[in-house]
Amino acid sequence: MKPVLETNLTLPNRRQGKVRDIYLLPAADGQPRRVLIIATDRISAFDVVLPTPIPGKGRLLTDISVRWFDLIRKAGMIEHHLLSTEPTDLSELTADEAELIEGRCMIGRAAQVIPVEFVVRGYLAGSGWKEYQQSQTVCGIKLPAGLKQCDKLPEPIFTPATKAEEGHDENINFETACGIAGKDVMQRLRDVSFALYNFGADRARQRGVILADTKFEFGYALDDAGNATDEVMLIDEALTPDSSRYWPAAEYEPGRDQDSFDKQYVRNYLLTLVQAGQWDKTPPGPQLPDEVARNTLLRYVEARDRLFGDTA
Repeated sequence: MKPVLETNLTLPNRRQGKVRDIYLLPAADGQPRRVLIIATDRISAFDVVLPTPIPGKGRLLTDISVRWFDLIRKAGMIEHHLLSTEPTDLSELTADEAELIEGRCMIGRAAQVIPVEFVVRGYLAGSGWKEYQQSQTVCGIKLPAGLKQCDKLPEPIFTPATKAEEGHDENINFETACGIAGKDVMQRLRDVSFALYNFGADRARQRGVILADTKFEFGYALDDAGNATDEVMLIDEALTPDSSRYWPAAEYEPGRDQDSFDKQYVRNYLLTLVQAGQWDKTPPGPQLPDEVARNTLLRYVEARDRLFGDTA
């Protein structure tokens, strides 16, 4: 499969994120303001976009998101932005452009993004484990003594972060998040985030997978004139291996790092370069060996197959 590193469609208002290309679509009569979100095959680690693509990754991430969005809507948990995944719904595209983004695009309602990452952690891993070793806290939340790496927490915790356009997101406490987004909306979306995490973790558990942590993004839907309404939606992606940490349950063992169905495999390879003094976590990122790229894709494939392989 030929990788898609970036797109340059005959559409206005293009914006490029770390792994997604986003186009604000022209307003149309009788339709809400819309955006086109394209999951490319770019991969980022430590907030650096790597030069090596993972062919097919964007299609897998889109498939996983769309399936979760469908389940979330059926469960009546919260409205989300997704309207369509069919490039043929965009008459502005050429046939070649429609073919290029087939399977990797989402047409969604446009939103005024709430500039907070809504992170829920159910296990002590990643940056949370590093902080806990120093202060027995995660993002300032006091935890019991004696926990081991990757231990399941007594109950999930909510650890918001700033949403950075470039560079690193920064963990913040709940009070700071309220100052950014408003106390009422933060309280509501904190509860929604816990519900979504528990919903995803329950399904994953039934499929032999642990959902260790995940992050969500929300935004206010725009009206026909492009103004923010008071309708809050789940936006971006949902419970994918790029926004979540998934582990195989059968191999789970606290006290060590876990094998994962996400890009932690890439991070672990890059850390060997950091430790060897061959990279300092700043751009440009290093090329990935073919074996690392291939094995990374296999982890995304296994995540999709475990979560949704036999039924949607």
